Amino acid sequence: MRKVFNITGSCNPQWHYMVNSKKRFKAIEELIATGEYFTINRARQYGKTTTLFMVWRRLSEQYLVLPMSFEGLGDSAFVSEEAFVGTFARMIARRLSSAKEDEVLASIWENCTAKSLDGLALTITKFCKKSSKPVVVTIDEVDKSSDNQLFLNFLGMLRNKYLERNMEGMDNTFHSVILAGVYDVKNIKLKIRPEAEKKYNSPWNIAADFKVDMTFHPEEIAQMLADYENDVHTGMDIKAISEEIYKYTFGYPFLVSKLCKVIDEELAKDWTVKGVQNATKETIFDKNTLFTSMTKNLENYPELKQLIYAISVNGDTVTYDANNPVMDFASMFSIIKCDENRKVRIHNIIFEEVLNNYFIAERTIANLGKQRFEPNYVHDGQLDMELVLTRFADLMHEEYRESTVPFLEREGRLLFLTFLKPVINGTGFYYIEPQTRNNNRMDLVVTYGRKEYVIELKIWRGEKYEERGRDQLAGYLSTRGLGEGYLITFDFSKNKMPAEAHWAEHNGKKIFEVII
Repeated sequence: MRKVFNITGSCNPQWHYMVNSKKRFKAIEELIATGEYFTINRARQYGKTTTLFMVWRRLSEQYLVLPMSFEGLGDSAFVSEEAFVGTFARMIARRLSSAKEDEVLASIWENCTAKSLDGLALTITKFCKKSSKPVVVTIDEVDKSSDNQLFLNFLGMLRNKYLERNMEGMDNTFHSVILAGVYDVKNIKLKIRPEAEKKYNSPWNIAADFKVDMTFHPEEIAQMLADYENDVHTGMDIKAISEEIYKYTFGYPFLVSKLCKVIDEELAKDWTVKGVQNATKETIFDKNTLFTSMTKNLENYPELKQLIYAISVNGDTVTYDANNPVMDFASMFSIIKCDENRKVRIHNIIFEEVLNNYFIAERTIANLGKQRFEPNYVHDGQLDMELVLTRFADLMHEEYRESTVPFLEREGRLLFLTFLKPVINGTGFYYIEPQTRNNNRMDLVVTYGRKEYVIELKIWRGEKYEERGRDQLAGYLSTRGLGEGYLITFDFSKNKMPAEAHWAEHNGKKIFEVII
């Protein structure tokens, strides 16, 4: 059976193409070796479950590893301490039985009569002292139970036994406990809730910080593609393709595997830069639980929506503050990241367009009934960007020439994206270049067919800044090997002078300028 790219459930190296995770696994192994308790809290579909199974596969010779999951337990497991203890004991007994471990160890849990957390604590001590190996427990999907007080009491019991190791010895309890989930139960107070209630005291404050980088870097993607190439022999340029995949995904594990899977199974193995772009477009318009969860969070948390709108649509520059609960929440779900300058950025290009599409859809729905017949912007398979910008400028002048509704600066970019989306929808796509985003300018890269268009969206701040904008656009065109670009300037000054859209030469580049 040939291996495949997997985007559902955990990955198995025998069945799936996977990145070589030796470096990050080494860091996890060191945490376990020193007896740390910690939480692998990462966004959805970020490889948490795969990592837990990797601990079980690779360390079972050295430790007695007991992988467990709280997913699907149901409310009945938390109605009382007796019910929870019974459920926990049966989970361990089943694991030991399926792994054919020492029957004496299995019998401890099969015959467990504990009815309280205190009784469970004693059973854990008896079990760990009988085991010939240090016991490592991994519990997946813990945030499914993090709102339950009984679960928090269970963590408190584990914390107390952890602290008692100084007096009772390391074999008094589990050697290491690894929890996995989206939320970090070490910081439950940071979980934003639509209701007023918040829990401020976490019983997991003994946990070590988990700072392992779980994103896939270009060289790791290249290794995975090399394994694939050894099997399929497509002749791809592995380095170029891995870098292109990283450009759109920023190494988000699910997105990396998703692009590879789309190319392999849906795009006739088109392992080219164009193939990656087409896979990106297919993924952006795909409905999946990751995107649904992300947009649902925007609906549920207005402050989060305000932050994402400011960054994604307005191009606002926001300094990252880990102590801000809204930013921490967005970072926990990997909607945003902190760049090298401590500024907030949308995590990756794919998320950027999904979020922009979400805001554009809101705007479009609000304006239903106002759409007009538009000219054909495509000729011989080529997008006429000059016509697109000219028509957009005409519509803006018509719409706001005598409007009593004030036109706000932040609306300009969203209006253009709303105008552009149906023009390129289904054939092209766009993304915002993160390195050029600030309050005054934002570079939009549009791909359509085999051609790439760079459009700079700029707020008028005077002629000196306008000239600087031309310099910046010309420089950016040079980095992409392009000879022409487009400049839209939104002029909100009261005494602005109307100007015709026109082509101009600047620093060896042709720039089509439109002032609105």
